[in-house]
Amino acid sequence: MFILRNVTIADLDDLYELSSKVKFINLPHNKSLIEGKILKSQQSFKKPSKNLADNYYLFALEDFHTRNVVGVSMIHAQHGTEDEPHFFLKVSQEVKFSETINTGFTHGKLKLGLDTDGPTEIGGLVIHPDFRGNEEKLGKQISFVRFLYMAVHPKRFKSVVHSELMPPFDQEGKAPLWEAVGRKFMSMEYDEADILSRNNKEFILNLFPNENIYMTLLPMEARNAVGKVGNDTLPVKSMLEKVGFEYIHEVDPFDGGPHYRCNLKDIVPIKNKILKEIKFSENPGETRNYLLELKSKEYDFLAIKVQAHEKEDALYLPMSYKNEFTEQAKGTLHAIEF
Repeated sequence: MFILRNVTIADLDDLYELSSKVKFINLPHNKSLIEGKILKSQQSFKKPSKNLADNYYLFALEDFHTRNVVGVSMIHAQHGTEDEPHFFLKVSQEVKFSETINTGFTHGKLKLGLDTDGPTEIGGLVIHPDFRGNEEKLGKQISFVRFLYMAVHPKRFKSVVHSELMPPFDQEGKAPLWEAVGRKFMSMEYDEADILSRNNKEFILNLFPNENIYMTLLPMEARNAVGKVGNDTLPVKSMLEKVGFEYIHEVDPFDGGPHYRCNLKDIVPIKNKILKEIKFSENPGETRNYLLELKSKEYDFLAIKVQAHEKEDALYLPMSYKNEFTEQAKGTLHAIEF
């Protein structure tokens, strides 16, 4: 059995171990940075700031029997402010035609833009390699738990939810767009620029080209990476599209990974959330999968995946859950279909 909950400082070593398994912006392989994220998250769950940009929510997927954290995901309540703008490259096309030589071309263009009143961002989704492909759909659990939390606390977030997906990297683990553009204007490694940009984005505005970048002039590998996702990210892309997210023709200025968005109220599991009394039954009827919020004295937020049958009066769970979660699954609780 696995539980979904807020991250605590006791999870630091497990998260640091996870960070070594993937190349991921939101979970850097740096213990002090991870510790800072955990402390911010703890404060956000307990007493969120009125300044949404200060609020980060980290969720853990815990193996209930070993007590090890095997997955993590994140919500940043607001990504993009006056002090720390959200930067992106707008992807568009321009048609050029010459009557003299009766020849025309359609050119892809990239242009730097910024947003100082940004949306809520979801990200930081990591599953330990040993637990990928699990029949319990652990990746989907740790992803959807963010929608459950937003369904329970919608006023803590912006009206639009944003997600940035990882592009394909080359055989050396480098981002083709960064090698073609970013490195030439910033003279640093991709990882260095990423770490610097977390606290200071001035260099992006002042060093990055602010006019159109014609993709025709870029190497083919860089062009092919713009707006695309790597193989490991394809399941995330598919999941987002199924719940209502759409590609907005914007990409990350460093690596070209695509940006997806959906209105908070239109995200399918949030739109179809339920709030019902929980009851247990020997024969609940035909069951479906739900993520169910639980009451907890130990954590600020706790949830599990359950099989349940929804009726007008209650959400009915099989008696097998009662032995483990009698007190936590008592009363009226939120759930989203999984």
